[in-house]
Amino acid sequence: MGYYKADIRDIEFNLTELLKVQELTKYGLGDQDVKGIIAEYNKFVENEIFPTREPSDAQGVKHLNGKVIVPESLKSVQKSFYENGWFALGMPEAIGGTPVPEALYVACMSLATGANVAWMMYPGLSRAALNVINLKGDEFMKTHILPKMMTGEWGGTMCLTEAGAGSDVGALRTTATPLADGKWSIKGTKIFISSGESDLYSNNIHLVLARTPGAGEGSKNISLFVVPRFKLNADGSDAGSNNVACSKIEHKMGIHASATCEMQFGIDGQTEGWMIGGEKEGMATMFIMMNEARLYCGIQGESQGNLAYQMAAKYANERAQFGKEIAHHPDVRRNLLKMRAMARGMRALCLHTADLFNKAETDHKVEGIIGLLTPICKAYCSEQGFLVSSTAVQVHGGYGYCSEYGVEQFVRDTQIAMIYEGTNGIQAIDFVMRKILKDGGKSLGMLTQEIVNAVQALDEAKFKKEKDLFGKVLLSAQTVMQQLSTYAKNNQHDLILQNCSDFLHFASQMVVGWKLLQSAVLADQKAASASGDDKKYYESKVVDFRVYCSHYLTHNLSVAKTITDFTDDVSALEI
Repeated sequence: MGYYKADIRDIEFNLTELLKVQELTKYGLGDQDVKGIIAEYNKFVENEIFPTREPSDAQGVKHLNGKVIVPESLKSVQKSFYENGWFALGMPEAIGGTPVPEALYVACMSLATGANVAWMMYPGLSRAALNVINLKGDEFMKTHILPKMMTGEWGGTMCLTEAGAGSDVGALRTTATPLADGKWSIKGTKIFISSGESDLYSNNIHLVLARTPGAGEGSKNISLFVVPRFKLNADGSDAGSNNVACSKIEHKMGIHASATCEMQFGIDGQTEGWMIGGEKEGMATMFIMMNEARLYCGIQGESQGNLAYQMAAKYANERAQFGKEIAHHPDVRRNLLKMRAMARGMRALCLHTADLFNKAETDHKVEGIIGLLTPICKAYCSEQGFLVSSTAVQVHGGYGYCSEYGVEQFVRDTQIAMIYEGTNGIQAIDFVMRKILKDGGKSLGMLTQEIVNAVQALDEAKFKKEKDLFGKVLLSAQTVMQQLSTYAKNNQHDLILQNCSDFLHFASQMVVGWKLLQSAVLADQKAASASGDDKKYYESKVVDFRVYCSHYLTHNLSVAKTITDFTDDVSALEI
């Protein structure tokens, strides 16, 4: 059985010392309130969620007699999660939620996700669907659907992908035909639908992308529909089957306790739904949910990377070889330091991005920064969470490759975060083509200036090597952007596209380095008057920054050289 431990001190540092979420007066929370919520949530995670991780993975989801059956261990934790009010955390008060700063909610969600990502996907997707309905739904939906989703009686999903339309959503074939009573008849098949059906909920509310009659081809002509598994009467009561069926479940490398379903709509009879948002506005409406899901993919990598590090550190401090604990062998210690720096860097990035959602309420310029950071969170944290998890297996040696210590499950479970909700290659294209070039570099310029200001303020007496390195990285970033801009002016789009992933990686490492820089500067200031465990913790933050610069940020110089020196068009090269 794996070992659970959260780095609560680092979470508290990010929330109350770096971001200072307690100063968001609209929530009425003080420093101790924030820490108290984290402490109570962590107890629930340790005592109720984490113990389900390995058993539910081993049992997996079953498709029996047309029904999707989840592991038995998930049913009690699901019930407790809703009854204890944790699903309502961070939700609007008007719908029965408990408003808290976005970064505090994300910190809690990260703890639950690291403990059992496969289970957390059920309430996670329900929350995302609920948010779309709350923002765009009509009075019927808000009166009869939202309350049951809030209590956990009903769940929610997002249904985009089809067999012939994966990343190319605009190629979907699902249709929506108007009915006389304002409803629509939905017909089609969706694949890879996470939480598509399960016996955790008595009804599932599907958000389904479909094309209306006469709508043109492509993603701009798609509409979005709310489609319940069971029909609803005018008073919201159950009206029987809506001919929504799970035709099969996928047998996967990881997240075994998450039901990944093929969903059929209107195949054996009429399926009814309601349009949500305007006609042909489906993608824009769905992106409310998609952006939340993409940030959540990043948190899947961050959260599991952090817990994998904690497990590896405990094992390395107990496992003796050659007369001493392996944590004292230089190569293992180097790996542990790299894991901690990366895991904490990912946490700082995700919590910073979440905090920007609150800042965007009063400063709309921040929305452009959020747009930049969302693909960074999704792609970089999913990738690095996988690599940290792989290193955790390495630290455990042969035991890590076996299931006994629970770290091999992280490798299996994190891989998917690089693929779904838009592959990391798609994220890179979005990052460069839409968030930078289409934006004219405005948002990137604002973000870069923040980084420049932080680097210039670094104390050379304490951080000379790191300051010099950051200076070189910033100069190389400018050179790369000049080259990409030249490609754009010359309409050499293939040359841009082949470099998108490398530049996203470059930008991601620079941004995470910046967050660790900010943490190190603040921690260094506080260490001067601290003592005991606090002083030790603050000193570790300075170590994190230095390790990250030496072992990760240095790679940016070679990545930049790859982009600027390799100018062959790969589409013209044989494979």
